[in-house]
Amino acid sequence: MAEVTVVIPNYNGIAYLPACLDALRRQKYQEFDTIVVDNGSKDKSQELIREEYPEVKLICLPKNEGFCGAVNVGIRASKTPFVILLNNDTEAQPGFVSGLLAAIRKDRRRFSCSAKMIQFYDRARMDNAGNYYSALGWAYARGNGRPQQNYKREKAVFAACAGAAIYRKDVMKRIGYFDEVHFAYLEDMDLGYRARIHGYTNVFAPEAVVCHVGSGTTGSRYNPFKVRYSARNNLYLVYKNMPPLQILLNLPFLAAGFLIKFLFFVKKGFGREYVTGLRQGWKLCQKNRKVKFLFKNFHNYCRIQCELWINILKILQK
Repeated sequence: MAEVTVVIPNYNGIAYLPACLDALRRQKYQEFDTIVVDNGSKDKSQELIREEYPEVKLICLPKNEGFCGAVNVGIRASKTPFVILLNNDTEAQPGFVSGLLAAIRKDRRRFSCSAKMIQFYDRARMDNAGNYYSALGWAYARGNGRPQQNYKREKAVFAACAGAAIYRKDVMKRIGYFDEVHFAYLEDMDLGYRARIHGYTNVFAPEAVVCHVGSGTTGSRYNPFKVRYSARNNLYLVYKNMPPLQILLNLPFLAAGFLIKFLFFVKKGFGREYVTGLRQGWKLCQKNRKVKFLFKNFHNYCRIQCELWINILKILQK
């Protein structure tokens, strides 16, 4: 029986699906299932999968439920102890599936392992080697734009990038699945944060390599949708995962971080979208529950807080 299921969310991704699914067919290790969850595509993605990839289980949603909604459907439909989430605008290299599976098996406390994502159009450079988060309220991709040859060792990261990562399903059942309130953006940071609170680790696994186009669904690095949802979800992320005293401790850093981001997006022409996102995030904070604080996790909060401060220094050194 298969131990792992690859779950691919798709929304009008017919331009990318053939390369993505063909790369999975070429994997030497074939003991895995594949599920594509389609978010109501209108570009004949569903017909392509049915006709050309009969081995793939296709789940069609009537409308766009976002990244979170789609992958949650796929995760719940899977029948394996591990799930790999994979963006549709990727091309997995040989050993991708087996590399992730081997990495997460190394330690029972590993909740997720993030693949080595390199840039599709410049394969000498990194796209993502795991995600970091800082006390400024900034999430960033480790290694982005740097030589990919420098990222050959396993390393603990704050959270895995859900564009190409493996997760333990039993832990998800304990701490919760992807928060569908996020819809898209920072949902992987939120899930990784929750796992850290409960004492699990997230690791970068360089043996599993995937080439990533980037923004294959949204279309660009900065756009009104992405800026608005990122700002919204970032504020919600802080409120949800930090106890009140931790928020108070980080308030000067968070205020500085959000102000700098606002000025950055004003310069990019997205200042109004950023403010709109913050307003929407504030409304989410008033409607949704926080992660319950348990004193037994106090030492995990302390570790997380130290990382949040240390990661500010990493930003300054970039």
